[in-house]
Amino acid sequence: MNITRGFTGRPRVDNPGLPPGQYDAGEDWPVLSAEVTPDLLPADWTFRIDGLVEEPRTWDWDQAHRLPASAYRGDIHCVTGWSKFRVRFGGVSLDAFLDVVRPQGAATHAVAYSHTGYTTNLPLADLTGGRAWIAWEFDGEPLPPEHGGPARLLVPHLYFWKSAKWIAGLRILDHDDPGFWERNGYHARGNPWEEQRYSGD
Repeated sequence: MNITRGFTGRPRVDNPGLPPGQYDAGEDWPVLSAEVTPDLLPADWTFRIDGLVEEPRTWDWDQAHRLPASAYRGDIHCVTGWSKFRVRFGGVSLDAFLDVVRPQGAATHAVAYSHTGYTTNLPLADLTGGRAWIAWEFDGEPLPPEHGGPARLLVPHLYFWKSAKWIAGLRILDHDDPGFWERNGYHARGNPWEEQRYSGD
């Protein structure tokens, strides 16, 4: 996927819920990926958290589903310019996973990585306090593979490239470690309300 600085998207409409530089995608949900969609079945999916944690842990599909269910109802925003409103994701709050592994006091950041090898970096503060999920449902149905199914990371308050598709794990660190798009010119954090699209924004 190639994104250029000149991308402006569609004309902005008067919507106070729309971050600057975004347009309302309506019913559309564009499929944008840095990699080919994998053939990953729920039975083969795992999620691991390691690094600066007290108890590294790997969950399989059934184990993850035994954690308390949680849902997100709200909006999502892509760095390419589209926003999608009133979406519904189901899964488990990332807090439930982190409560099990217990990040150490020195932990400040995480690298999320996918079963495909994709990576993205996030401050730990953006993944805690009910701000992030491991999601496997969309609008009451299994998350489609092209949108990250069987499960993806969901961090809806940041641009959507931070919500890694086909999530495989988190590595907890005491420093920031840029991921795929961050090494290729994208912003380290990606706050849509501050238009943090590119390095230097």
